[in-house]
Amino acid sequence: MENYRLSDWLPTTKKEVNIRGWEDLDVIIFSGDAYVDHPAFGPAALGRILESYGLRVAIVPQPNVNDNLQDFEKLGTPNLFFAVTSGAMDSMVSNYTASKRRRDKDAYTPNGEKGFRPDYATTVYSKILKDKFPDVPVVIGGIEASLRRVTHYDYWSDSLKPNILEDSEADLLVYGMGEQPLRELVNLLKKGVPFDSIKTIRQTAFLQEEWETLPKNKNWEDVEINSHEACLKDKKTFASNFKIIEQESNKIQGRRILQKTGSRLLVINPVFPTMTEKEMDASYDLPFTRLPHPKYDKRGPIPAYEMIKFSINTHRGCFGGCSFCTISAHQGKFIASRSQESVLKEVDLVSKMPDFKGYLSDVGGPSANMYQMKGKVQSICDSCVAPSCISPVICHNLDTSHKPMTDLYQAIDKNPRVKKSFIGSGIRYDMLVPEFNKNTDPKELDDYTEEVITNHVSGRLKVAPEHTSDPVLKLMRKPSFSYFHKFKKTFDKINKRKNLNLQLIPYFISNHPESRLEDMANLAAETKDMGFQLEQVQGFTPTPMTVATVIYYSGYHPYTLKKTYVPKSKKEKQEQHKFFFWYKRENQQWIRNTLQRVGRSDLVSRLLPPEKKANFKKGNKQMTNKQTSEFKSVWKNKRKPIR
Repeated sequence: MENYRLSDWLPTTKKEVNIRGWEDLDVIIFSGDAYVDHPAFGPAALGRILESYGLRVAIVPQPNVNDNLQDFEKLGTPNLFFAVTSGAMDSMVSNYTASKRRRDKDAYTPNGEKGFRPDYATTVYSKILKDKFPDVPVVIGGIEASLRRVTHYDYWSDSLKPNILEDSEADLLVYGMGEQPLRELVNLLKKGVPFDSIKTIRQTAFLQEEWETLPKNKNWEDVEINSHEACLKDKKTFASNFKIIEQESNKIQGRRILQKTGSRLLVINPVFPTMTEKEMDASYDLPFTRLPHPKYDKRGPIPAYEMIKFSINTHRGCFGGCSFCTISAHQGKFIASRSQESVLKEVDLVSKMPDFKGYLSDVGGPSANMYQMKGKVQSICDSCVAPSCISPVICHNLDTSHKPMTDLYQAIDKNPRVKKSFIGSGIRYDMLVPEFNKNTDPKELDDYTEEVITNHVSGRLKVAPEHTSDPVLKLMRKPSFSYFHKFKKTFDKINKRKNLNLQLIPYFISNHPESRLEDMANLAAETKDMGFQLEQVQGFTPTPMTVATVIYYSGYHPYTLKKTYVPKSKKEKQEQHKFFFWYKRENQQWIRNTLQRVGRSDLVSRLLPPEKKANFKKGNKQMTNKQTSEFKSVWKNKRKPIR
């Protein structure tokens, strides 16, 4: 691979701007991540996209917010606008665990060091910029801004927050993937349209005074949701908003959403149509170096980069609509796929990297086996409001052919420098079960399954059943656990026939809304019966813009407005999580006592070894349990028993 020069990265300092011979900048990006010039890193992708529109772009990665704030002034004033993003993750998810403990590592910082990204980074950066440059527009985007675009529950402060525009003081919010709205924004600015009059770009949001006339677009309809103040007063009112938000965000032709916040009106313009294959290819064909900026050479590796260094993204979006997941809220429900030619071109680039050893760590997307999938009849998709295309059943209009993926994998493996290409992304195993996926030839599903298991698994295949309880799975928008049993049979059959010695690793979630203590006990018993000793487990973390988070905060399901059980206390969460680890000796007596208390003694024998009975005797009389307990306590303290 050719040797890169410093000018091959977007400039990060005044010196680097001068190296390019620039006297000024059009856009300056502030990011919570270290700068890795790779298409999987949002801030870099944003920068390259803006550069492709003919702009002079610089990036300030992880600006220091604890000093005199010189990082915010060092590159001066941009001609067009500042762009702000927290990075590839919501800063609160990046900084804290599900139990609200501060994380020891930040995967998007050299050496995994923590402390380089402030809490609520988008808001912090934006407010600093508006304070220092009040007349320069600030555009916020990325996952943190995208998922906080309306009144939302913030788990870390345990409070209901207004839209992020209100707190950040930014001028414009770009939600979802940014290529299309940014292209239109730049085109209008180049034509001389004043920034403050740009109000009708799709996939953007802004605030205006309530008395101001709404910008006109004859093709749009409006829908008003409950105000922020009404949401603060009543949790059920807040919950009722979400159905509208989710449905409009997933429509091909959504309505413009309006929400009053104090004396102002939040305006969220409808989404763009799904990106075409040509548009997707153009984004991934941009001149990325695929490397961290040289400024980090002496600081150590960036963990997130090391993980995806030799990976290939094939598509965006997810039509699963899982109630705890934010992918469709940010990337969209409809799949935007790259062409096979574009993917193979990137594979060839990666294979020529100096330290490439012949192994692609991942070829996939949010759900690896959704590549090239779409509706058979577009007009049916155009009128659809369902949040999921595969729950409770697979839509009859969905083309679920796995052949394009099988062909792609085989084409990748023909590259002489590729020894093995792995599928590290999550796979929707349910779509590989013929009894569930009735839209496709079973042989085609078998061919894909065998291709993946035989050639693209590195020791372990990770899938996500998430739970075993039907009521919980229904709320999650996941299929019955019975389909996991069927998939495991297929996996075991191929594993044995090919003598592969692979492991199937299922992911599960505890303390999700609707999950009760006995549900977790059933989960533990059923997975134990299947031969699993669970490792890949996690507690539910409420993040903005999901059904499950709305339920967690409000106690109501936003689609039915019925009361829904939520395990919220620390004790409830810890107890549910303990069932994952039934095999740990320190948990076993607690599990035994708990199951007996809730009337599920039938599960004790399935989960735990037989209890050893104490046999302390006095004369010929066996002691009672109470006497035994007293005897042990007294013996431990070397005192005489009290009669």
